[in-house]
This record gives sequence, structure tokens and C-alpha cells, in this order.
Amino acid sequence: MEKVIIIAEAGVNHNGDLEIAKRLIEVAAEAKADYVKFQTAKVVKSVSKYAPKAEYQKLNTGKEDESMLEMVKKFELDKEFHIELINHCAKCNIKFLSSPFDIESVELLNDLKIDLIKIPSGEITNLPYLKKVASCGLPIIFSTGMADMEDISKTMNVLFDNGVNKDNITILHCNTEYPTPMKDVNLQAMLTIKKEFDVKIGYSDHTLGIEIPIAAVALGAQVIEKHFTLDKTMEGPDHVASLEPNELKQMVTAIRNIEIALGDGIKKVTESELKNKNISRKSVHLTKDLKNGSIIIADDLAMKRPGGGISPMEMDKVIGKKINKDLFEDRMLNWEDLNQ
Repeated sequence: MEKVIIIAEAGVNHNGDLEIAKRLIEVAAEAKADYVKFQTAKVVKSVSKYAPKAEYQKLNTGKEDESMLEMVKKFELDKEFHIELINHCAKCNIKFLSSPFDIESVELLNDLKIDLIKIPSGEITNLPYLKKVASCGLPIIFSTGMADMEDISKTMNVLFDNGVNKDNITILHCNTEYPTPMKDVNLQAMLTIKKEFDVKIGYSDHTLGIEIPIAAVALGAQVIEKHFTLDKTMEGPDHVASLEPNELKQMVTAIRNIEIALGDGIKKVTESELKNKNISRKSVHLTKDLKNGSIIIADDLAMKRPGGGISPMEMDKVIGKKINKDLFEDRMLNWEDLNQ
């Protein structure tokens, strides 16, 4: 299988602070993620001044009366901020990625020569935005939080109608609640998406902990996206449902181990266990001393460790054979001991 792409989602957990953003890049690189992802938005183009915050945002920020516009304005990154992050990613040997939330942001990221576009869940019903993304000619990953199969189908049709090849699309199963309750994860929906649309699949995770993205990889996810932070107690809407640095490392390590463990699907004796084969299996042994010329009966035989002699599966071929030398109790019987 191809290597799973791991996207460490910094999102807005930089709190508008360049030094925090750079440290997040360093943490993602230290964890050996493939990408570190931020969010790009021209806020006044993407959020109405009347837009309310989600309940989890109110809870996590502790600011009931703050509008969504007021909240996200603090996280807006200008072009220079992006360039600083891209350069820092290059220094840290990790790829930069950002989700655009409006057409102007798509244009900015395309101008900055990103190598793929990640469409967030909230934009997959945004027709002019999708057309703009399609026009960039880049590989596309899109999340499907709050969507059903009809929504996904409509998004795919827009992308197809605007020149995007199916091979350049990856669909991430996702639930847009922070944190996502386990009862709402429904990982098998990822497989339904795979079956229905025949595209690369993945999972964008908002649960607490690391077990769900690991399970997604075991089920066949080719992309994993997960929020992380420097400290869950920091002020901001997404810190609580994010991994801390040590947890991000654990997740990446576990995913890489799962990749290796999935193997090639061929059931065979592995090199590591070969040395244990004869130790653990059994051979046909004698229960007593036998003289040369004796005819073997069932009571003369016992199945004992070690293996390496005649397999117990061939015991019936041994019964009735004549031995060609004196043999002793507990002898591992070999075909050379028998007249053929």
C-alpha cells in the first residue's frame, strides 16, 4: 500500500501569533507528520458579521457574546505570515498546507505554489468556490463533515464538470463536532464512500485521543488529518479537541506501525517466526523401545515437541510400517527409520 499521508492540523491553534505558529510547525516535524496545515481566510469575504459561533466554540472560548467574525478575525493570516510559515516548513523539512475558506484565499494559496488543496467540510456546498478550486489544476482533498452521500455526489459532479480527474481526488470521512462523540464516528462510512465513488479515502478526526485515526488506517485510510496544539489549556476554540505534542508523536508512530503490520496480505511463514517453527510444533515420537523389524501400531506413537521429524498430520502413514533398526522410547521418528 502507498504510505499514509498524515496531516497535522495546526488550524487556528496559533492564536494569531507567528512564534506559536512556528513552534507548531516544529512540533509537527518532530512528530514526523507529512504536512502541517493551517487555515487561510479573508474573513470579511467568508463570514457575515451576523454569523453566530458554534456551541463548542462558545464553550471552548468562554465568550458567549463574541460573534464568529470577531473570533476568527484574530486568526486571519496575511500573505507575509504565510510566506514566513512556508519558509519555516522548508527549514523543518515538512510540507506546508492550508485550507482556504474563500475564493481569494484559494488564489493566494495557488500563487504560493502549494502542491494540493484541502477543502474544509463547510465549503463542499460552495459552488463558486469549488469551481475556483477545480481551476487550479491541483490534487484535491476534501472533508465531508455534516454531509451525506448526496452532498458528496454533488461536490464530485462539480469537480468533474470543471475538469478534475477522479485520480486527483481524496475524500475524507469526517464529523464536524469538537470533540466528536464515539457514537457519531461511524468509521465504516469511509468504506461506503470508497465503494460508491472509487476514490482514495481518508479520515479527518475530531475525537479525543488517537485510537480512531489508527483504526481508520487499519480500515484503509490513505490520508489522516488530526488537530494538534502546544497545550490543550490555551485559549481558543480548537485546543481542547486537539492532541498535545507527545500524543501527536504517538499517533504518527502508531500509524506507521500499522502500515507495516498490514503487510501484503499473503499468509506465509515469516522470517522472524521461522526459528520457532520446530520448537512449537510437534513430531511423531515413540512411546516405548522398539526392536528392529517391529511393526508400528497406534499405541507406539505420541505427538510431542519438537517438530522437525514426521508431522503428526502423517501419522496414519506411519502405522503399519516396519522399523529398520532398534529404536528407543521418546525417539523422534524419521522416515529413514522405516522400511518404505
